[in-house]
Amino acid sequence: MRPLTQLMGALLSATVLTACDVPTPLATAPTEHAPPSGGVAASADKNTNDGSAHERAAPQVVAANGDITVAVNNFRTLLGTLNPNIAGEQPGGRREINWDAIPATFTNNDLFPGNFFNVNSPRGAVFTTPGSAFRIADNGYVDVNAAYAGEFNVFSPPKLFVARGSTIVDVQFRVAGANTPALVTGFGSVFADVGRERKTTIEFFDAAGRSLLIVASPKRTDAAGLSFVGAVFAERVVARVRITSGDLPIGPTNVDRITGVGEKHDIVAMDDFIYGEPRARR
Repeated sequence: MRPLTQLMGALLSATVLTACDVPTPLATAPTEHAPPSGGVAASADKNTNDGSAHERAAPQVVAANGDITVAVNNFRTLLGTLNPNIAGEQPGGRREINWDAIPATFTNNDLFPGNFFNVNSPRGAVFTTPGSAFRIADNGYVDVNAAYAGEFNVFSPPKLFVARGSTIVDVQFRVAGANTPALVTGFGSVFADVGRERKTTIEFFDAAGRSLLIVASPKRTDAAGLSFVGAVFAERVVARVRITSGDLPIGPTNVDRITGVGEKHDIVAMDDFIYGEPRARR
């Protein structure tokens, strides 16, 4: 990894960081225009207090495929120090979710509760989906469909996360362990088996529900099959993110088809979530 001084110099001179070539445009404003170039490095301690949209510095977008380790660590550096998994608002830093400590009662079934990471393990994230449920797996979802064998690799073994019946997951931010609406500076996700351009995205919303930015995950490029994308804003303005993972959810008859003849489908799973400390809207 580059020395921190070199890293921050690179961040100050570029809005998009990549581990290898990533198709452009990678990030779009809600109006489908590319964001301004030359973004300013984000600070985890800045806050608009109410999350309202106004003129602000362009967000930092970090994206990678292939070996994503450096990009993920760069993103962590932008957000700050990892905070413990405890209730209460921390002054800055970041939270992470990697699914691996989820108990067996919520693994390889559709019982995982969307408020687990605000109640059972307080990290200020509440999940909803227009689908039917969430599923954590340590077996690559082969119990759902044997055709998934070897399809989904992991960044932090052994577990992955998907929604059932939908490709959409909404993440609402709360003060950890409370129902108090909160804001974060940024959010990023590791994805497994992204095969189609611009089918796997993260959309960022402010407290008024206005779309701030959409970023698309780059496609997989190697046998590991992992990708990462995330964005960090210069101020704490993000109240919710919407993750769209591919264009077809897992299912007993649903298969990944990105090449060959016939209708194309991309099934994508999620691994680590990394986001700024959720702090109350004020």
